[in-house]
Amino acid sequence: MTPTTRPPRAPAAPQRLPLAVPLLTVLLAFLPLPALAAAAAGPATVKVVSGPGGLKLAVDGQDFMVRGMNWDYFPIGTNYNYSLWTQPDDVIEAALATEMTLMKRMGVNAVRLYTGVPKRWISHIHERYGIWTVLNHAVGRYGYTLDGAWTQNVDYSSPRFRAAIKAELAALVEEYKGTPGLLMWLLGNESNYGLSWSSFEIEALPTGERDAAKARHLYSLFGEIIRDTKARDPNHPVSMANGDLQYIDLIASECRGLDVFGVNVYRGKSVGDLFEVVKAKLGVPVMFTEFGADAFDARRGREDDLTQARYLLAQWQEIYEQSAGKGKVGNAIGGLTFQWSDGWWKYKQETNLEVQDTNASWPNGGYKEDFVEGENNMNEEWWGICAKGPPDARGLYQLLPRTGYYALQEAFRLDAYGPATDAAAIAAHFDGIAPEALAFHYQAVQAASKTRDLERLRISGLRLSFETYSTGGNDRWRRADAPNGGRGFDRMESAYLEAQVRPTEQVSAKLELNVLGNVAQNPIDEIFYERR
Repeated sequence: MTPTTRPPRAPAAPQRLPLAVPLLTVLLAFLPLPALAAAAAGPATVKVVSGPGGLKLAVDGQDFMVRGMNWDYFPIGTNYNYSLWTQPDDVIEAALATEMTLMKRMGVNAVRLYTGVPKRWISHIHERYGIWTVLNHAVGRYGYTLDGAWTQNVDYSSPRFRAAIKAELAALVEEYKGTPGLLMWLLGNESNYGLSWSSFEIEALPTGERDAAKARHLYSLFGEIIRDTKARDPNHPVSMANGDLQYIDLIASECRGLDVFGVNVYRGKSVGDLFEVVKAKLGVPVMFTEFGADAFDARRGREDDLTQARYLLAQWQEIYEQSAGKGKVGNAIGGLTFQWSDGWWKYKQETNLEVQDTNASWPNGGYKEDFVEGENNMNEEWWGICAKGPPDARGLYQLLPRTGYYALQEAFRLDAYGPATDAAAIAAHFDGIAPEALAFHYQAVQAASKTRDLERLRISGLRLSFETYSTGGNDRWRRADAPNGGRGFDRMESAYLEAQVRPTEQVSAKLELNVLGNVAQNPIDEIFYERR
């Protein structure tokens, strides 16, 4: 995806658990846990290693395929201003318990987090759930405060900015490099798509050269940070999150020392020749820092979690096939699926936060099922492999894993570097995963969620009353000017409705309505018959 002027689309704050536990526990408890890397007691040594079959990532000498997730935590009604890390510890622990337990059961072994997460929570996530952290510094991608002044579009050629951001990264590395659970450093997020700053030097260039000049300043800064980071911390690789392969020749010349080429790639089910190009141009392993599919069909205007699951399976199968020792390029080391749960704030970012917008923000022909030429088909608020429910009073919400969750759970059961895992084994394993056969999981949690939603507003009482009245009079007493034409009988209908509203566990209200139909006009007292 190509963000414009907004905070990170990926984790700027994390996700949660306790509310949804009862149903999810019932549905998931019978599923066996996939094998996960054991949590280390101290900081690990993470290296890129080369062998006859290609390039791998190794953690303390053990082969490690990154089965990762872009993870954040934004309750419905919040946006990028919300941070889980500023909440009370009990809220953070509860959120992590739900989120990380579900990811662990799925087979996820790494999450992408933006800076701002305290290092104690990185260790907590790793030691409690065996999940590693790819720590991402935006390097001014979404603006920067320099000398007390906020700049939305930073000038990467500015010596003052470069010095400030390098000092900030150096301090970050010194503070976090010994943190248990840290997997690698990640720089930027599609920074090549945000080169909208201007300066006298740049604007003086011919139009066709301006973007390339801006990109050179960007990547030369990345190169300086890469080399400084590696000097300070030789035990963790340094990567970037580039927007596809744009400016790869500049990256090759300016980012010497880059350990892993991280790439946000949205090409559909296959990335084509990406692995070959990276091998030829950079000679480093590839990690997808963002990829996936949304769960909304823009053409038909409805949720489509099955198609999302099919794309995810195809993308991960290609990663497995392109990993070391499978007879192909051999430089894929995994990926960070985008994304864990839906972001209800992504479309307008500051309005309609209580609504999951179905507006499609950009077009992509790689997702052909809902692509129409000249129209958008990518729905920013529907990229989660989990849907989410409303938050409780503490901001904790329920997750509803879509079919893609269960499909990837099955995919991740295959050890990418197992002795029997060759091209044929990969094909057989993925061919054996049928999203249609797994869809009932999501259908079940959807049904249960809708039932709980109905409990928020329910009819607690309903009564209908039909009554007749007689004056006891007879035809003798009939008068033309008497009420009801002088008849001795009349009727009255009443309906009583009682509704209970319970928006949260702490708040409830009751509404009682009495609706009258025909109101009797004939008094019962036959002596004062003419009186009403």
